[in-house]
Amino acid sequence: MEPSPDLTTLLLRAHRGLAADLAASMAERGYGDVRAGHGAVFRYVDRRAGSRLGELAARAGMSKQSMMQVVDDLESRGYVARVADPADSRARLVRLTAEGRRCATEFGRVVRGLETRTRRRLGGRGDEALREALAALADGI
Repeated sequence: MEPSPDLTTLLLRAHRGLAADLAASMAERGYGDVRAGHGAVFRYVDRRAGSRLGELAARAGMSKQSMMQVVDDLESRGYVARVADPADSRARLVRLTAEGRRCATEFGRVVRGLETRTRRRLGGRGDEALREALAALADGI
């Protein structure tokens, strides 16, 4: 009899499964080059004014270096552009391009769909319990 997977293995498998579902759904919508990690920008960038890299990193809970890699990747794909910050000529803002706005909208729809499917699979109480448990783990408990 094989031992039960440990918590980190279960969390990793769940993450990989959701990320794969997200990528497949985005590909069906014509965005085959988009992956789950791009959500760090699509979710947190100010759609009107743009956002500084440090602000994006802080909102997403990741390092500036990691955020810079995500922004570089999205910029190379044409989803974001770096522009001068009108409030500080030394600073740059990350802004969604027109294609980036369309992609971010689809990304949000896909995420909402994944959440709906998860709620259906787990049931309302199960979904709430999962969210509470993950939030507690994320807070370092």
